[in-house]
Amino acid sequence: MLDASSSKNKTSSIPLTFAQRFRGYFPVVVDVETAGFNAKTDALLEIAATTLHFNEEDGTLSLDETIQCNVDPFEGANLEEAALKFTGIDPTNPLRGAVDEKTALTKIFKVIRKKMKDAGCQRAIMVAHNASFDLGFVNAATERCLMKRSPFHPFVSFDTTTLAGLALGQTVLAKACKAANIEFDNNEAHTALYDTEKTAELFCHIVNKWQALGGWPLPTSEKED
Repeated sequence: MLDASSSKNKTSSIPLTFAQRFRGYFPVVVDVETAGFNAKTDALLEIAATTLHFNEEDGTLSLDETIQCNVDPFEGANLEEAALKFTGIDPTNPLRGAVDEKTALTKIFKVIRKKMKDAGCQRAIMVAHNASFDLGFVNAATERCLMKRSPFHPFVSFDTTTLAGLALGQTVLAKACKAANIEFDNNEAHTALYDTEKTAELFCHIVNKWQALGGWPLPTSEKED
């Protein structure tokens, strides 16, 4: 079995770049807090995105920058009482400093596009826990705001629920973090800012563990003399 050092030696001639690691995609970790489960009708209340740093020396990932916005419900949005109770968000609280959806998305998309360009990537790809949920709300908000293009691929994503199930045998975010020895405070959970950064830590842990096992670039066999 190849260890990490032997894998690195055999692949040292292959450049390690962010763009190559994920086939031109720039992974961005996202979490949303909402007033329900229907992206078309229920309010988006909070969104956070964490960009990642790629170490070209060893192919590992780490957290880079997190952007967070509290969001005002769009006009006519549905607010499910059970969802508000679960998140503890009061959409009417003026101390939230909430902005409209377009302002929030514009701020976050601007940072993502710059980071993506700097990394030489062509498109962002969303990383999230139960990614179809978060991507659905971002896509719906983008459409409502008549924004011409989101930096995110419209349907491709990296789901840490699936990745954690494979790598750690856990699918719940808190339990997956515990299995990865990542500190997780349930009292802080269910805010987009906290959950995004914990999901980012989890994603980095899984990618870096795979890297330590010699996973990418794929180890090549040495030719016999």
